[in-house]
Amino acid sequence: MKAVGYRVAGPLSADDSLVDLELPATQPGPHDLRVAIKAVSVNPADVQMRARMSPPEGKVRILGFDAAGVVDAVGPDVTLFKPGDEVFYAGAMDRPGTNSELHLVDERVVGRKPRMLSFGEAAALPLTSIAAWELLFERLAIPYGVKTQSGVLLIINGAGGVGSILTQLARRLTGLTIVATASRPETEAWCRSMGAHHVINHHHPLGRGLNEIGIEEVRYVAGLTATDRHLPAIAKAIAPHGRLALIDDPCVLDIVSLKRKSVSVHWELMFTPTLYQTPDMIMQHHLLNEVGALADAGLLRTTLTEEAGPINAFNLKRVHAKIESGGSIGKTVLSGF
Repeated sequence: MKAVGYRVAGPLSADDSLVDLELPATQPGPHDLRVAIKAVSVNPADVQMRARMSPPEGKVRILGFDAAGVVDAVGPDVTLFKPGDEVFYAGAMDRPGTNSELHLVDERVVGRKPRMLSFGEAAALPLTSIAAWELLFERLAIPYGVKTQSGVLLIINGAGGVGSILTQLARRLTGLTIVATASRPETEAWCRSMGAHHVINHHHPLGRGLNEIGIEEVRYVAGLTATDRHLPAIAKAIAPHGRLALIDDPCVLDIVSLKRKSVSVHWELMFTPTLYQTPDMIMQHHLLNEVGALADAGLLRTTLTEEAGPINAFNLKRVHAKIESGGSIGKTVLSGF
């Protein structure tokens, strides 16, 4: 099967930072689906792994998390899917990735592809939808579907992949006032199109931006990037007994400033269930089916903004470069081999 991977982590400028490969197809394990990949999208996690995490010596690492495709074969203990089913999912950190013609994935983290979306449109959704859903309804503990819920949710980096889905979910499934941050006219417009009530500039003091729109405090904060840099402003703006949830990787995060307000701090990593084989792993299957239903009902938009051609090393390098530049909006998708 065709695949794209690397043997040594390093900068994108290296000739072998991503290479086209021919590998033998693998057989599904007990709970595995083997999926014929139709489309993938690229996430910051792909870029970070390529730059920092070398595979064992002599081995190759295949990147890719988000995918949409068709079940090709199933393991003996599979009960949720059958060959021919159209699926979408975000895979796992500790298994080979989706940048390959055939991919193995545990059925318990796979959802049925939304019927109303193309494979490319569906491939833009899984990782960011899972992260946003878990952050909103589990880490921040905001009631699902309760439109009478009051308060303000501050989303730092609303135009990114997770921020785009988080804004949509919060706007359609809660009663919160949503304040997203963005720094360019095009990202501000994107945040508003996703459903943000207000947009403030995260290159300026967040407190000043909140004051300019008449908001004195926020009940919930989603720290999607630069949480350490924004922490002093978060500590001032967040309400007593507020909740902060974050997905980024600060070298140090000194949260002592949050103690006086009894603020709770929560990490969100959507790969935790697969990394630790948690008993509730199947919840991601149910979550993705719900996301698919919302998309089919027109309540959730795909965040696909660019189609970058077929899945190969050349095109993936272009997409990695764009993500590294910090100029991407929404998700970029590659389709077919």
